[in-house]
Amino acid sequence: MDNVQLKRSLLTDTLTDIPPMEMDVLSLVNDFRRNYTHTLGRDRHCRSAHYAYQALVLILRERLMECWKQTRYAYEKNDCKTASYLSMEFLIGRTLGNAVLNLGLQENITLALQCLGMELEELADSEHDAGLGNGGLGRLAACFLDSCATLQLPVTGYGIRYDYGMFRQLIVNGEQVEEPDHWLRNGNPWEIARPEYTQRVHFGGRTEYYRDKTDRLAPRWVDTNDVLAIPYDIPIPGYRNCTVNTLRLWKAAATDEFDLGEFNAGLYPESVAAKNSAEQITMVLYPNDSSENGKELRLRQQYFLASASLQDVLSRWVGTHGSDFSRFAGKNVFQLNDTHPSCAVAELMRLLMDEHGLGWEQAWEITTATMAYTNHTLLPEALEKWPVRLFRTLLPRLLDIIFEINARFLAEVSRRWPGDTGRLSRMSLIEEGPEPMVRMAYLAISASFSVNGVAALHSRLLAEGLFSDFFELWPNKFNNKTNGVTPRRWLVWSNPGLTQLLDETIGAGWEVDLDRLREILPLTEDGSFRERWYRVKLANKERLAKLVADECGVVFDPRALFDVQVKRIHEYKRQLLNVLHVIHLYDRIKRGDTGDWTQRCVLIGGKAAPGYFMAKRIIKLISNVAAVINADPDASPLLKVAFLPNYSVSAMEIIAPGTDLSEQISTAGKEASGTGNMKFMMNGAITIGTLDGANIEIRDEVGDENFFLFGLSAEQVEELRHSYDPAAIIANDEDLARVLQLLSSGHFNHFEPGIFDPIMHAITNPGDPWLVAADFRSYVEAQKQAAALFRDREEWTRRSIRNTARSGFFSTDRTMREYNDQIWHLPQVPPKVNICSISG
Repeated sequence: MDNVQLKRSLLTDTLTDIPPMEMDVLSLVNDFRRNYTHTLGRDRHCRSAHYAYQALVLILRERLMECWKQTRYAYEKNDCKTASYLSMEFLIGRTLGNAVLNLGLQENITLALQCLGMELEELADSEHDAGLGNGGLGRLAACFLDSCATLQLPVTGYGIRYDYGMFRQLIVNGEQVEEPDHWLRNGNPWEIARPEYTQRVHFGGRTEYYRDKTDRLAPRWVDTNDVLAIPYDIPIPGYRNCTVNTLRLWKAAATDEFDLGEFNAGLYPESVAAKNSAEQITMVLYPNDSSENGKELRLRQQYFLASASLQDVLSRWVGTHGSDFSRFAGKNVFQLNDTHPSCAVAELMRLLMDEHGLGWEQAWEITTATMAYTNHTLLPEALEKWPVRLFRTLLPRLLDIIFEINARFLAEVSRRWPGDTGRLSRMSLIEEGPEPMVRMAYLAISASFSVNGVAALHSRLLAEGLFSDFFELWPNKFNNKTNGVTPRRWLVWSNPGLTQLLDETIGAGWEVDLDRLREILPLTEDGSFRERWYRVKLANKERLAKLVADECGVVFDPRALFDVQVKRIHEYKRQLLNVLHVIHLYDRIKRGDTGDWTQRCVLIGGKAAPGYFMAKRIIKLISNVAAVINADPDASPLLKVAFLPNYSVSAMEIIAPGTDLSEQISTAGKEASGTGNMKFMMNGAITIGTLDGANIEIRDEVGDENFFLFGLSAEQVEELRHSYDPAAIIANDEDLARVLQLLSSGHFNHFEPGIFDPIMHAITNPGDPWLVAADFRSYVEAQKQAAALFRDREEWTRRSIRNTARSGFFSTDRTMREYNDQIWHLPQVPPKVNICSISG
């Protein structure tokens, strides 16, 4: 045995023989002290909770390591099919609580910290939300990974390690002000750098042709400006099953730190220009793409993610199977989370052909057997298109491939519909015009074997509307996978009081089999159970009231109806309709119309995109209305309003359990699915909503009587557009007319004349795509029903219980089973358990 073999043998034996980490309280205390003192170098004079948090992370990470390793070994041993989930966002929130929960260590960690004079909640609050996403898309991806690990499916998440996440939102004089969210300022103790798996990503350059070793004319990408992609891995633990999957995030770095020649010549800025340019790729989450520079950077991000991730998978394949790709499609699937990673289609073709020597037909066969595309939007403007000019400059080799894909695709369309030039133009991957554009969604559809929407209505509208031509060509590609949320994060961790009540009532195990919540349905008629349920909800409302008081300076009465809308601020989500109803309630109070009044606290939260004028103006309106109402001695005892700044995953963990009425009021046919609606339902809130997105399925599950329905259907919305007359609606609705009179009179902006004129114009415009005025009356009537029901505490509690009991369908465990059964076809692979006690 030579020295290299001996070292490898010793290393293997050493790693194999490492004893598993103990889970008892004393071991946790001792390991905490060891990490705090020796690893972090802190002592009793340190007063910062940050280092205690880091020490706690280290002892948890040590206990995840063995499972992480055994999970990887199990996948390798089984040579199993794996899925790569490509997403520009993974809004994982805080990791500490999730790790404690999934390891089954809540009780022991709590006791260990108490021995050390600390509280778990205090240390958990020291963790910064990971700035890896800006909304539902990223949170959904995080829930998916949690369920895949819990189901023991071999799935790896691939994303970008943004230095700066979604901006920190401040409200100054009622206006949104954005501050950088440098969430990595103090590092991320959960991540493991993996520089040994660094990939090289190309940009710029040109395509040239050469004679390969078989004398075949072959293309290659030359004279490129390269960037390194360095991976950082975050563990994704399953629920008490010793499976730990991986979220791999890519950080961009320059190939050379700086130009030494320019540095020696005194040209200091120029010497580090390449480094700075490279690092910009992963500097900020989703740059504003309203400028040319923003568009270029965003396309760079998308290609960077796709190229680094695909290279990583292919490198691992070649390392195990060599250059034989005959079984590659049977062992790999790539799920594209929305249109953002669509560059992966052309990039996989490039890698297979240019780097691994496959011909077009073989490469296309592999690509179309491995790519699957999830669409998350019904808004045509949200389907990304990139100028051909930008592609030619930035990704010339990919543009060549896209042109070839398009030519072959249009030939197929032409064979199916000879002479139909209109259809050819509609379906082309290249949109012709003064500025030809690459249609990225069409690229994804053309190469994917599966195209799915994320709610039943959404998937139907994709097939009938947005992608109807493609559905006619390939109906078997299209399917639905209704979204969900992970019950471990959104019920077990977020709502410990309800979790305890459920455990005591139906026993443990429901958290991985959420359909078992139906077992509490008979208890809706049990008065003592209803009382316990009410007390849990009241405690959660007290916790939410404290958050509102701390963040907004507004005092909410926990006995009032907590009416909540938290989500990204967008016109189609209709926060504007919500605030119009608030103004209507205020108007009723001022007119003395308070008979049978229901005390109400309205909470609205969410971020507006920095360049979205109307969304930011709506935030200003909400803030101004809140200021007027909360300061009015007539209104304040009956109605409170607050806008919660910097809405986040951590905030939602408090908001969802404390909400009574869940506002899901988007214009029908516009919301793909929604997942906030599911989190609220799971925690016993009752939904007021339109027939949009997953609201339809929520209503189907919970029953009509346990859902406050209002508004036009998607079909009625489309029918009304041709004859929409908001002026006539306003003239025939005295309440709406009074609301708009208050708004136009400047009652909420005495010292800021005209600032809400754009909002008035939007509401009264016959071209209003969101039909705010059309749904106002129906919304007001549904709100009256909700208010009346809330005064009947016993009946409201019954319906709250039914919402939780029937929320099982909306677990991501169900969603991921459907993805796996119908798209991925992965095996369930449990690792060899080599850890002291994962309690289940």
